[in-house]
Amino acid sequence: MNSILICIILVPIIEIFLLIKIGAQIGAITTILLIFTTAIIGIYYAKYEGLNTLKSGFLQISKNEAPTYEIISGAVIAFAALLLIIPGFATDILGFLLIFPITRKMIFKIFGKKFNNKKRQNKDFIEGDYEDIEDNDDRKI
Repeated sequence: MNSILICIILVPIIEIFLLIKIGAQIGAITTILLIFTTAIIGIYYAKYEGLNTLKSGFLQISKNEAPTYEIISGAVIAFAALLLIIPGFATDILGFLLIFPITRKMIFKIFGKKFNNKKRQNKDFIEGDYEDIEDNDDRKI
């Protein structure tokens, strides 16, 4: 099965399960207020982190360096903000983990090692030489 399809099926099931369990413990109104509170706090913090990432990106550009970390970080912050808007506790936890710079850097290191190892192991290339052929009017085909 496709992993995206599995996520589309499993995420709502997990969210509903957690909403029922937490709602039974703390009450329905408190659960709803908690969901709205995490969404509002998360959106404001995502805005704050997004602006910091943008400033850092402009600083990298002014140093004539490529802002690769800032670009990836900005995309992750946007995804985290989306997760925080979606009602539920599991998506809120994942969203907050992605928004905080410390955990975001740890996640980047884990995925960076994973992708760097794959890149080094990939030896599907062909070595070869080439020769530039000058364009002469006599040799037109």
